[in-house]
Amino acid sequence: MDRRQMLSLMGAGASLALPMPAFAQGAPEKPKVTLGVGGKSLLYYLPLTVAERRGFFKEFGLDMEINDFAGGARSLQSLVGGSVDMVTGAYEHTLRMQAKGQDIRSTLELLRFPTIVVAVRKAIADKVKSAADFKGLKIGVTAPGSSTYITVVHAMAKAGLRATDASFIGVGGGASAVAAMKRGEIDVISHLDPVIAKLETDGDVVTIIDTRTEAGTRALFGASNPAACLYLRQDFIEKNPNTTQAAVNGLYKALRWIDKASAAEVADAVPEQYHLGDKALYIKAVQASKDAYSKTGVMAQDGMKSVFDMLKALDKEMESVSADIIGKSFEPRFAQKAATTVG
Repeated sequence: MDRRQMLSLMGAGASLALPMPAFAQGAPEKPKVTLGVGGKSLLYYLPLTVAERRGFFKEFGLDMEINDFAGGARSLQSLVGGSVDMVTGAYEHTLRMQAKGQDIRSTLELLRFPTIVVAVRKAIADKVKSAADFKGLKIGVTAPGSSTYITVVHAMAKAGLRATDASFIGVGGGASAVAAMKRGEIDVISHLDPVIAKLETDGDVVTIIDTRTEAGTRALFGASNPAACLYLRQDFIEKNPNTTQAAVNGLYKALRWIDKASAAEVADAVPEQYHLGDKALYIKAVQASKDAYSKTGVMAQDGMKSVFDMLKALDKEMESVSADIIGKSFEPRFAQKAATTVG
């Protein structure tokens, strides 16, 4: 890591510092942990798969059991209910929980941009040009309430529509989402690669919103928009700082590996079924998304605020919530420590 990145991390730490127990150097307090994720095969969660497959969690003393749910909202429910210890999911969930008085915090940014794409079925693309045309349509998302849902609802709100103006259908991740569009069960899809890459390549959809790039993200949100992250309950963090650090270390090492690896090496590192039957297409999707993965693991302040502002505009429960919760939604110290110890 160069000097500029280190200064950036130090600055972020100074602005977001929160009371935390001192980091111990011993073994994880809870070496066997359970992690929830909603759609593990998606590139949105690539760092998790890399950390698992390349043994990075084990390297830092963790026996990580991963539960794959139909969407991010289900993962959050499992964390709140206590059936998982931690989640790799959308950052926005930490803000929602803070607003409800539940102290759930992110400890590592995985994606700087959402990488969510909104695309319309090709057969109706001549009539549906933007989110303003979504009224009365059936929109496929990973699961209602998940980040794919929030993103398309945000686009609709900017165009003057409400969520109730369309019907939302949970199509899950991977092959089930591809099948839903190919069978004509949905008119619009808000989803991620490799699902979107498969539909684009097969000529099934026309993309109208693309947050796989910084330009596309800023066009929709006005700033960077932290997406996938590692989040936990604060009481777990306090009781298990070494365990939390070990999980962050494993994922941080995966981020550094992804940054240096070729797209072909990434494709070789994941299970074959993740390719959706087309490895070359998967490699292309990885290459298109590589810049979206976090370089430091630390979230940008303007990005966190853009997510907060989006939720505040969309959710009546967030209307009166103070921006003070942003400072509680992300704890940067674990990422900073990983940067100095993992390299």
